[in-house]
Order: sequence, then C-alpha cells, then structure tokens
Amino acid sequence: MVFSKVQQGLTRTRNKIGHLLRSLSSDTSLEDTIDNLEELLFTADVGPLASELLEKAEAQLKSGALASAADIPQWLREELAQVLLGPSGEPLPKLNLDGPTVILVAGVNGAGKTTSIAKLCHWLSEQGNTVMVGACDTFRAAAVKQLQVWCERTGAQCIAGQPQSDPAAVAHDAAQAAIAQNIDYLIIDTAGRLHNQKNLMAELNKVSRVLDRIIPSAPHHSLLVIDATTGQNAIQQAKLFGECVPISGIVLSKLDGTAKGGATLSISKQLSLPVLFIGLGEGKGDLEVFNPSQFIDALFTPVQQ
Repeated sequence: MVFSKVQQGLTRTRNKIGHLLRSLSSDTSLEDTIDNLEELLFTADVGPLASELLEKAEAQLKSGALASAADIPQWLREELAQVLLGPSGEPLPKLNLDGPTVILVAGVNGAGKTTSIAKLCHWLSEQGNTVMVGACDTFRAAAVKQLQVWCERTGAQCIAGQPQSDPAAVAHDAAQAAIAQNIDYLIIDTAGRLHNQKNLMAELNKVSRVLDRIIPSAPHHSLLVIDATTGQNAIQQAKLFGECVPISGIVLSKLDGTAKGGATLSISKQLSLPVLFIGLGEGKGDLEVFNPSQFIDALFTPVQQ
C-alpha cells in the first residue's frame, strides 16, 4: 500500500517526532511544553516556520484555546496540514495536446536528479505515455551513461550528444525527435553544477529558449529536484534556480534517508511551490505522487516498537 510505503520512507523522521511527541503530557508545564515543541520542530528541520508555530502554540496555551500539552499533537497536525502544498490535480498534466509535453528537470549535482528522471520515466510510462529523455547534462559523461542505462530499464528513448557538446543543441535534437516520433512526454535533463554559477543559469535560459522555439510554450513543466537530506539548504537552491527558470513543482528525493522530513513543510511554506513527487528509495518504482494529508498522517503515525 502507498500509505505504508510513505510511512516506511519517513521512519527516521517519525522516530524523532514520535519520541518528542511522547514527551508532551497534560502535566507538563507551559515552559517545558514550549521547550519540547521547539525541540521537535527544529529536530525535524521545519525551519523558520517553527518560530511561527511556537508563538501560536504559546498564545493558545495561555488563552486556554489549547487546554494542555496533551492537545499539542492534534493541534500541530492540523496546523501543518494547512501549510503543505501538493499537486492540485494530476501532477504532470499533458499541457501540449498537439505534440510533446516538455518537462525540464533542474537540480544541483548529487541531488538525485538522474534517478528522479528515471522514476519519472517509469511513472509516466505506467500512465500509458511514450517518453523520451534529452540528456543535456553534457558536462558529465557518467551522468549521460547513467541516464542511458535507466532509459533502457524504463523503456524510454534517450537522445544524447557528444561529451562537452552544447546542451541547447542536444535539447534541439531531442525536441525535433520527440515531434517526429509523436512522443507524449519529453524530459530534459540539465546540468547540475553549483547553483551560484552564473553560466549555469545562462545555460538553463538558453535551453528553455531553444525548446520554446521548436515546441510552443515549452518547457510546460519545470521541476526542481531537491535532496531532502539537505534540509533548509534546499530553500536557497530553489530560490536561485527559480530566478532563472520558473519552477512549477518540486521533486523531493531521498526522503527515506533523512530525519529532516520537516523540510518539506518549509519548502511549501516559503516558496509557495507544490511538492509533486517524493522519492522513497532507489528503485524505478520508488516515486510517489505527493499527498499532503497522507504525508501528515504518516508523519504522526507512531513507529512500532
């Protein structure tokens, strides 16, 4: 079941949160309650949102709106549910009915971009779509080879150029091939060098312009892959990439490998961007459409001792 898979993927975060939630009880003093809640929020890497929640909890405990510390878990659950943004419908609707829908995928090296693309290929294929990938991270030969292997495994086609070739030229060839073969979805991989490099941002802009000239309004979706284990650092990455390419959604990778699952909350809150997918493993099928209420339920489900 998907829910149990999300629960399992959040085990590390749930262990941390569960332990701290159990420290909240009806006979805890106001000061201890706020201290425990503060530790819970910062341990889960909720970020600046923590201060807002702490102030609100303290005010409601003092006013009696919250009767005791024992009411905090349910209150917190409801508060967090209002923060999370997920897909409003299908996460990657086919926006180009006359040709390929183009998905541009960005992210820093090491964020899990290549494996996330592989998982997206598998997910789209499972929905009955034909998929092609443009390997535009031409600066890393190993990344291109890895992408080609994943495409073979998932049944997607891969268009690649020569090492060090112009990424925009590869994007051009991939777009032409996708049109010629009547492909449903074209996924464009992009270079993931450090996000503060101006030439990388210029390159992303160039790739986007080339795609738009060949396929109107492309890219139709621009996804940013963020490594969940980086916690609050992910926020700055998203802001900097967003200055170059209008990001339409987040793919949160490696969520199973961190106790910082609370960073998901900060991403939604601070960026006003929906988390579309979460990565919960290394297999091609280990990608789940993000469901905010399911995520909150999994977060607060006690880990079996």
